[in-house]
Amino acid sequence: MKSARSLVLITVDCFRADHAGFLGYPLPTTPFLDSLATESLTFSNAIVAGAPTYFSFPAVMASRYPLGLGRDVVGLAPGEPTIASASNEAGHATAAFLAANPYLSPHFGYDAGFSVFQEFLDFDTATGPGVSDSAKSTRRLSRWNQRLAKVSHATGPVGALYDELYFQYCQRLASVPAPSLDQLRRFPAADVIVDHARDWLTGIAGRPFFLWAHFMDPHSPYYPRREALELIGHDSLDASRARYLNSYWNRGDLGASRLRRHRKDIVTLYDAGIRWVDAQVARLVDTLQGLGVWENCVMAVTADHGEEFLDHGGRYHPPSTVSEELVRVPLLLRAPGLPPGTAGAPFSLLHLAPTLLDLAEVPAPDSFRGRSHAALLEAAKGGENDAVIECIAGCENPFVVEDRLQARLLAVREARYKMVLDFSSATERLYDLDADPGERRPLPPGAEKPARRRLLDRARQHISDAVQSRDTEHRMAARLRDLRLAASARIVQPHRPDLRLA
Repeated sequence: MKSARSLVLITVDCFRADHAGFLGYPLPTTPFLDSLATESLTFSNAIVAGAPTYFSFPAVMASRYPLGLGRDVVGLAPGEPTIASASNEAGHATAAFLAANPYLSPHFGYDAGFSVFQEFLDFDTATGPGVSDSAKSTRRLSRWNQRLAKVSHATGPVGALYDELYFQYCQRLASVPAPSLDQLRRFPAADVIVDHARDWLTGIAGRPFFLWAHFMDPHSPYYPRREALELIGHDSLDASRARYLNSYWNRGDLGASRLRRHRKDIVTLYDAGIRWVDAQVARLVDTLQGLGVWENCVMAVTADHGEEFLDHGGRYHPPSTVSEELVRVPLLLRAPGLPPGTAGAPFSLLHLAPTLLDLAEVPAPDSFRGRSHAALLEAAKGGENDAVIECIAGCENPFVVEDRLQARLLAVREARYKMVLDFSSATERLYDLDADPGERRPLPPGAEKPARRRLLDRARQHISDAVQSRDTEHRMAARLRDLRLAASARIVQPHRPDLRLA
């Protein structure tokens, strides 16, 4: 009797496509995934349906565009079918181990369909006395700093000089020695997530399963494992230096030209995070092989979005841009019978869940907006002609409903052309990615009229389809959930998070 296939979904926060070795990155960030790519299908143009995290995952888990239930709905709706619920209904054991991303929590519906759901939001680093003492010192200085800053900024250029002197004072003189990288890290490292996943897999041996693991190691603030820095040959970057770099990189008083002096070291810290994920995925696959289930397992490795390192003058991954460094992500797909190779056509992650379920021989829910590409991939044929990306440009804190109701940012991405529509300014920008892969020079308004017309028609059709196909039942369920949580005071509205947590 043929045994049921199992499914493993690996998602890596902030993992941009051009930092994966199997997609051409020259540095050793992904040696294990590079070896796995030789027996897998890789996608050179995998495109998220939205960014950042809270606009990306509705497509990954529920094959639904992020604004498909309305601009004021974030996350998954109660009762909305997902890849987890479909696997659960098919008799699979289901578990999720997620590295403390606040937007992948029960509040946003991501626990639905999972028998085991650990998001590690209670994760707490051992801060140690040094951090506490530093915070007290900062508080003592705060009142005088505010007065001096006010006076300095009132005198023109002196303000910038004061900002620099005060920053250097806080970093070099007022702060105590930095604790270890592990103590500075805000999220559990990938080895913690894999340890829990391995224990769970051992406990359900013999059953088909769906496992979702989400890693935050490349996410800011960039504090990788010491071992990861050693693996990429940069063990000289210690905790004190890493803390200085992260503080400098997060400064709001500096322009791109001054930030650029530390870009290389920041990227090194980021790359080390990817390298540690790669090592831990290797451990996970080793466990699957040891349990005898690897050969009958479907695995996908991808990301929710990328990360900007001044590519367009910005940092992190704010919901105010849909540039390539944020929307183009790695995708590696390994399944029994799937021929290895590289797919170059745009592939929206909207189609990932139905494709994975098809490869795992599990029926996909009728509510899925994407469609399975399994047959095309198994026949080594191409996929979609375009991918649509959408988000709310000003939504930096999805816990605040008002933030969700700002203007839409939408892009249609083909293999060559990409159109970006900014509804807040009623503007459009068309890029020729062959001639301008960095999206530096929008084409003049009169250029490439056939492509412009085609992409505008696609955007118009997307919005029309979204309105006509909206599931009002799930929309109302999501809105009622938000109202109940607010009314019962179980939500404490957080301070507006900085872009690093978006």
